[in-house]
Amino acid sequence: MTAHTAPPEIKTQFDALLSEMVQRGASDIHLRAGSAPAARIDGEIIRYGEERLTPQQMEYFAQVMMPTQVMWGTFLEKRDADFAYSLPGMARFRVNAYFQRGSVGLIMRVIEDKPIPTFEQLGLPQSVFEELSRHERGLILVTGPTGSGKTTTLASLLDHINARDAVNIVTLEDPIEALHRDKKAMMVQRELGADTQSFSNGLRAAMRQDPDIILIGEMRDKETVEAALSAAQTGHLVFSTLHTQDAMRSINRIIDFFQPHEREQIRQASAKAWWRSSASACCRARRRPGAGHGNPAGHAHRQRMRQGRRQARRDQAGLQEGGMRGMHTFDQHLARLVADGLMDEDEAMLAATSPHELKIMMMQASY
Repeated sequence: MTAHTAPPEIKTQFDALLSEMVQRGASDIHLRAGSAPAARIDGEIIRYGEERLTPQQMEYFAQVMMPTQVMWGTFLEKRDADFAYSLPGMARFRVNAYFQRGSVGLIMRVIEDKPIPTFEQLGLPQSVFEELSRHERGLILVTGPTGSGKTTTLASLLDHINARDAVNIVTLEDPIEALHRDKKAMMVQRELGADTQSFSNGLRAAMRQDPDIILIGEMRDKETVEAALSAAQTGHLVFSTLHTQDAMRSINRIIDFFQPHEREQIRQASAKAWWRSSASACCRARRRPGAGHGNPAGHAHRQRMRQGRRQARRDQAGLQEGGMRGMHTFDQHLARLVADGLMDEDEAMLAATSPHELKIMMMQASY
């Protein structure tokens, strides 16, 4: 590895390459030594030209995006890094830099510089998310697999609150994907690495910044969960995400961060935080907004948390029975989308948490 000395013309060349890919509709950009630049467009990897990138070019590209010696030195030490990069007026990128076979590789998710979508544009149930946005305290989790729309859903919620309420909102993100400008609210956005070293550290600092609402990009570890629950219990509204499939799995995931002797206390703390969960998904291949979102779980859900894991099994019977209280499962919402003609059955079955249960629901709806 050379010193942190990328030639000035490299940035111009690199930005021009990114601009071309974005203009062609790239969702993800793949750059690595020994291969031509490539991008994912409409779900397929497309290569740009025949000229293969060299290890030296890749090193320079990474240096362009890591402008300080500290960032570069940390990358060389840890051998991978996550950060954001911007092309003003064009797009932002969520970047993962890594080493493979001794040379630098880059994967860049394109985050277009465009207005934050509304609930309606995302296909979110307006009344449900309007209700969520009006809570003054507690913990609201948006759950789902990678790429399902968790970050976009939270951005839409915060933008809705920003336009309506004169509150102080502090976000901790890795990296910042949606840029929020002050409307009625005060917006403070902090990025891991550049502004704070960890979610747990940033959250402890946020508690001294007079927040009404706190967003934590992801529940990653025990310390972050503890700090989030503490904030939710002391009069703040906390938003975050989990990589889980549904509300029941979310309970287990949170509890699994802790040692066995700590878990009963965490169940009680989570229940007191007025736990609410929403599962989201996006069918990107067809550019169809919001394939479905589970409604927030209420009293019955919190009761199961207090009673422990055995009572929170993943059959989701409690949520299915709770439809009259405004709750429904992800699969129930898929069945509704099929019945309304907004999704075909094959697509719904591929997205389902339990294809067997979904098939039964779709059969019942057809009678």
